[in-house]
Amino acid sequence: MAEIDYSKRSFNYYPTNAIVFAKCIDGRWTKPEVTPDFNFSLHCFAGVFHYAPSCFEGLKAYRGVDGRVRLFRPDENAKRMQSSATYLDMPAPTMEMFIDMCVMCVQANWEHIPSYESGASLYLRPVLFGINPQLGIKSAKDVMFAVMASGVGTYSGGKSLTAVSAVMSRNYDRAATYGSGGYKLGANYAQSLHAYNLAHKMGYRELLFLDSATHSHIEEFGSSNFFGIKHGCYITPNSPSVLPSITNKSLRKVAEEFGLKVERRTIFVDELETFEEVNSCGTAVVITPISRIDDKATLESGTITREYRYSETCGPISEKLYNRIVGIQKGLEEDTYGWCMFVNDPK
Repeated sequence: MAEIDYSKRSFNYYPTNAIVFAKCIDGRWTKPEVTPDFNFSLHCFAGVFHYAPSCFEGLKAYRGVDGRVRLFRPDENAKRMQSSATYLDMPAPTMEMFIDMCVMCVQANWEHIPSYESGASLYLRPVLFGINPQLGIKSAKDVMFAVMASGVGTYSGGKSLTAVSAVMSRNYDRAATYGSGGYKLGANYAQSLHAYNLAHKMGYRELLFLDSATHSHIEEFGSSNFFGIKHGCYITPNSPSVLPSITNKSLRKVAEEFGLKVERRTIFVDELETFEEVNSCGTAVVITPISRIDDKATLESGTITREYRYSETCGPISEKLYNRIVGIQKGLEEDTYGWCMFVNDPK
């Protein structure tokens, strides 16, 4: 295979060798299969096409400084998929099945795992969706679970820890107060696409959503969780309509290790002016520093009612947190938490 320049790759789809899939039909799972065919054959009345019984996960395989390949906290992804599937009232793979199929996918695409020196990774996308033909509005009883992969660069296509701008959405909501925001459902992302596209067209990299009931406190960014640093505290929203980010959970643990006080609580918009560092965090980025947040009465409005400005570079505490997480993922630092799972070379 020709050598790939991962510095020119963004967080996007790039061809690999194979995917892994299994089906649950009438309550029984088939044996997982590895196939080079990336096309699914589904009935036109499959529920996923009509009522969106679909959820997914995202995790990465990293080639460490020691040459070994690691998965970062796949058990947490398995648990979150089970939570999403339970909300949709449809079958889900066991934790063992979830992890085994992720390992199978990594091994089937071994030569597509970027080198340690590249700073890139093999992104895994496990998906679970309804496949039985149906017309009435009901949960899927038969499902397909598939794991696919792509060798990706950074989310922005540039260097890690590059600060980006964000705009605040007051006339678009990511999730309803008592809705499905706390689950990783495909429908949640469809809900945010139009607003996200508007923000990008205006030159913003990120879009910050507020609570749908009052639009007075922070929920999360369109692609990832929110956290801020001030007065020795790591502060992140505590809301049932915010996706429980595995990266955020890991950062909170590391923050405690560094002696920071961790607060999960309501963050009102006005508090934005008091933060020393503001970031988004998630699997694709770990941490992306936010250099500014513009508050507009409507997303389409050209008038900015309030501006929140931060450093054009990653803050010192956030950078320390980032280096600890990435250090564990890449084998540069001791994994004292037992978060990494090693994957053996299939040869």
